[in-house]
Amino acid sequence: MSFTRISFAALAASAIMAVAAQAETLRLSHNVGDTTTWQQGAERFGELLAEKTGGDFDVRVFPNAQLSGGDQMKQAEMVGRGALDLVVTSAINVTPLVPEMAVFSLPYMYENYEQVDATTQGDAVKPLEDILLEKGIKVLAWGENGFRELTNNTKPVTSPADMAGMNVRVAGPMYIDVMNALGANPQQMQWSETLTALQQGVVDGQENPIGAVIIPQQVYEMQKYITTWHYSYDPLFLGISKERWDDMDAETQAQFQEAATEAMQYQREISREGTAEGVDFLKEQGMEVYEPTPEELAAFREATQPAFDTWAEKVGPDLVKSFQDAVASVQ
Repeated sequence: MSFTRISFAALAASAIMAVAAQAETLRLSHNVGDTTTWQQGAERFGELLAEKTGGDFDVRVFPNAQLSGGDQMKQAEMVGRGALDLVVTSAINVTPLVPEMAVFSLPYMYENYEQVDATTQGDAVKPLEDILLEKGIKVLAWGENGFRELTNNTKPVTSPADMAGMNVRVAGPMYIDVMNALGANPQQMQWSETLTALQQGVVDGQENPIGAVIIPQQVYEMQKYITTWHYSYDPLFLGISKERWDDMDAETQAQFQEAATEAMQYQREISREGTAEGVDFLKEQGMEVYEPTPEELAAFREATQPAFDTWAEKVGPDLVKSFQDAVASVQ
């Protein structure tokens, strides 16, 4: 190679290093593993942000709530006080900080994605975004964890009676009341501890979305039965520290907003695709899949009504009604 070519190569390398050195690194934390749609959505946000800002920002993604010591409930609080830049987390994980976030996951609030989108992509979420902003978190966009389905290693679950005495891992306080209403023994624990608990038989089962968690986290290797009861829905949101957001000029804020909106749209799409293909995949992996009839779903809905009523009161009747009105608008 000639001296001229070496010089040009050196200059090019120097230019790349200079751009990299100028990029501001942001830390983004999320709850689950690096094979999930959570990770894919977070990485997509980083790619889009770098593209839209000309490389001014570099997003480092930390899965499994690493930056909060494995405590998935703590991440939002850390973003709120500026200790973390960004978070992708599910609504149910923020309920200790903002109880109103449980509105999404009230048992049998939704039947389909159209009803979900009428709330998460509409005006119904605005009061929640306002509350989170007061807590120091600016919501940039809503993604999807999905409809939560029950897996277990004990027996097929076809009715509330089948839940009696079953030890089920749950993610948050509302699900404790739901499982108690069904006669199960809820065990609240961090997701980082759950796979080991399933492997060791500490808990009999767990409930999570197929496309976002059950398949990418290979829950099917530890659980034999799944009931696709769609009993609860859980959205994700991509949030940024209000402190950092307020430090940005309007142009940069717009770039962050665009990147987040596009990334979470992508995340919802791949999550739903994974869910649509997931039941057949789980059958191929040896899981016994039970899809309840409308009459059986009605029995589960009736059994969980006390938990719905309790949490609707905690969430706030006006907020619950606004969600129910949005759902009814697309029925």
